[in-house]
Amino acid sequence: MTGKAQTPRQFNVVIVAQSGRLQYEAVLFAASLRASSPDFAGRLFVAEPQPGPLWSKDPRISNPDVRALLEGFDVTFLPFENTLFGQSYPEGNKIEMLRALPEGEPFVFFDTDTLITGDLGGVPFDFSRPTASQRVEGTWPQIELYGPGYSDIWRALYDRFGLEFESTLDLTQPDEYWRRYMYFNAGFFYYRCPREFGTRFEDYAREIRDDPPPELACQSLFPWLDQVALPLVIRSFDGGRDALTPGYLDGDVSCHYRMLPLLYARESDRVVEVLEQVAAPNKVKKVLKQYDPFKRMIYQGRGHKVRALFDRGFLPRREQVIRNTIRKNGFWMR
Repeated sequence: MTGKAQTPRQFNVVIVAQSGRLQYEAVLFAASLRASSPDFAGRLFVAEPQPGPLWSKDPRISNPDVRALLEGFDVTFLPFENTLFGQSYPEGNKIEMLRALPEGEPFVFFDTDTLITGDLGGVPFDFSRPTASQRVEGTWPQIELYGPGYSDIWRALYDRFGLEFESTLDLTQPDEYWRRYMYFNAGFFYYRCPREFGTRFEDYAREIRDDPPPELACQSLFPWLDQVALPLVIRSFDGGRDALTPGYLDGDVSCHYRMLPLLYARESDRVVEVLEQVAAPNKVKKVLKQYDPFKRMIYQGRGHKVRALFDRGFLPRREQVIRNTIRKNGFWMR
């Protein structure tokens, strides 16, 4: 396990924001970081894809009020170019923006649909051993009736990149059960150098996309490509599941809520409290109310109507059941 002494005094935090929903989520992220980690000494980068041939429309933050508010939260805007993905796979922004971050400076990436709820500077990161979010469901691969199975698919990927496979297995889980195999949500990840991590992430994702092993013939790679490549990248840098002490990220310090209806349905009272506190100041409210799902969920009370539908002590195990209940009651918004 890592220890707190291994956390550098400063590291960078980066999110990706662009036109549409993500720009409003970026406001909530920045507001929550400043409120929950007031002593955070690193820089907060807002990476922003630039117009180019891989986009049919300008992908940059389109609302000047959002940009002004983010500037008030002391963010550093980080423009980057798309050469691999762009509009065809916007999830690839989290891969391509890494080359624009300062070389050799430790970083933590978060999806914009995340709230910081505690002291980020107190998280015992070991930036020499990366990991990513383990708050994940078995979304990939989807096993066909006649195979290949999980072992064959994942082994083919590790073999393709010359990586050792057996050490990545969680032997407490049954063979051919998805949790036995190292699989992460890309809602957060970190490393000591964004250029090193990003170059390898790009290389692996490109090869998987353009020349997948035969074992992947029946598998869809979209939107899962980043999460297919991520465990391979983490393993290549000697990272893994045990690289960060549990209970910090996706715990006391951060919450990857993903969608506001899901936040109100299943997250703790503390997370709801942080959300509503950071959304309350007039300067924030004025901006967030311009996005209809945020206006209705946070400011018009629909979030608490969603919350009343569920008992947090007995939540359905499958997220799809939660989503269906919210939809059935007419409260699904994103």
